[in-house]
Amino acid sequence: MDMYDFIQDMEDRRDRIKQGGGQKRIDAQHERGKLTARERIDYLLDEGTFVELNPFIEFRGDAFCSDQAPGEGVVTGYGKIHGSLVFLFAQDFTVFGGALGEMHAQKIAKVMDLAAENGAPIIGLNDSGGARIQEGVLSLDGYGHVFYRNAIYSGVIPQISVIMGPCAGGAVYSPAITDFVFMVEKTSQMFITGPKVIESVTGAKINAEDLGGAKVHSSVSGNAHFTGKTEEDVLAEVRRLIQFLPANHEERAVYLKPKEKRPVDERINELLDLVPVDGTKVYDVRKVIKKIVDDGEFMEVQPLFAKNIVIGFGRIAGETVGIIANNPKMMAGGLDINSSDKCSRFIRFCDCFNIPLITFEDVSGFIPGVQQEHGGIIRHGAKILYAYSEATVPKITVIVRKAFGGAYVALNSKAIGADLVFAWPNAEIAVMGPEGAATIIYAKEIKESPNPEEKRQQKINEYKKRFANPYIAAANGMVDDVIDPRDTRRSLIHGLEMLKKKKKQLPKKKHGNIPL
Repeated sequence: MDMYDFIQDMEDRRDRIKQGGGQKRIDAQHERGKLTARERIDYLLDEGTFVELNPFIEFRGDAFCSDQAPGEGVVTGYGKIHGSLVFLFAQDFTVFGGALGEMHAQKIAKVMDLAAENGAPIIGLNDSGGARIQEGVLSLDGYGHVFYRNAIYSGVIPQISVIMGPCAGGAVYSPAITDFVFMVEKTSQMFITGPKVIESVTGAKINAEDLGGAKVHSSVSGNAHFTGKTEEDVLAEVRRLIQFLPANHEERAVYLKPKEKRPVDERINELLDLVPVDGTKVYDVRKVIKKIVDDGEFMEVQPLFAKNIVIGFGRIAGETVGIIANNPKMMAGGLDINSSDKCSRFIRFCDCFNIPLITFEDVSGFIPGVQQEHGGIIRHGAKILYAYSEATVPKITVIVRKAFGGAYVALNSKAIGADLVFAWPNAEIAVMGPEGAATIIYAKEIKESPNPEEKRQQKINEYKKRFANPYIAAANGMVDDVIDPRDTRRSLIHGLEMLKKKKKQLPKKKHGNIPL
């Protein structure tokens, strides 16, 4: 044999690995409306940038022959998205249903280590039937190695999970630890125990989609952050998300010049019409956000879950910002258990990766009720206080209308570390709403009045004038400035520019104990 024979043998082996489980299984994958692992990688990455790692890894057991598990059922490597380095793994459902075994897990662990050591995001394209039963406890141990890395690399590099098929049993815990989870409608599911097990144990009948499909996890459980109708739609959204994020915890997100040229001192007149002065009238805060961010581009996170709060990424003057906003269109913008969890985790992600936080506040308070109290609203609401207090990135709050009670304190008030707090001139900042406050404070006067309702209204207006306005808070240093709503973007640009080099160190400790 000469060198060309060795090279030919190498290429033949590589070609067999690239075929995965063979043409018959590839065709079956396509019939399900799914791409193969390698097709997904090609769609996700910039053209021609993928470099594969460890293609020749094989299992070490006697249960199979290596020809049956080409590539060990997972493709790993690195490439670029919009020119930025990313690492990834893509489980190959055509090989043993993408089931995870010892060496399959080792390939994933190796690429995760490389991602952390080189300070670049890791993306997992999950399409697996779960643990490889034939390998027994070795497959479970393999999951443990992946989970461990998910945890210790949390806050070091962004971690993104894309669910593109079944994800069951212990397999779901890796995506749950990662920062963002994407799901494909109709073809991806996540659950701890499948429909058949649930039926055998509880007697309840439910199909896989209703149990753990994209719709359920994006709107009910909150386990999924983004969904798409097709795999291509989802992968395009992953590419979009990467553009908003820095490569790691030591860097800042890349500056992206706005397509639309807007002067810094631009006045946004539409804001006067979008937000009614009357605090009882609703509006969609996303319309406000889109008027303020560059090019009207706002990538909302978890849009279908806990709709009373809106979170997501935008840019202001080319720089990525994380946005948290009460949405009066839903539940009067009040805070409940789910919205508390949703915004707290987002705050902590942004703080991990040096993304400034902008809060648009219009909150009536924490939502009352037996269900909320018994469900632990105290503990869940405390997460918001904890997350904002702990965050050291630039933090700016804009009080748009209402800021009442403990919710005012929780939503990035000066007392818990806001760098700048702006208020619109119509803002109401108080312990509670004027209607409730006046009714309690002046209860005796109202009761004894010949016309109680007229007296009550008079006292409400008196309370508003004396207490529920931004100038009391401004006089006491809790609001830095009362601004014209039309100048909101300008105030944010100036504030972010001033805070660009902010440095703040928390007391030295191992880590805090957030009220989980």
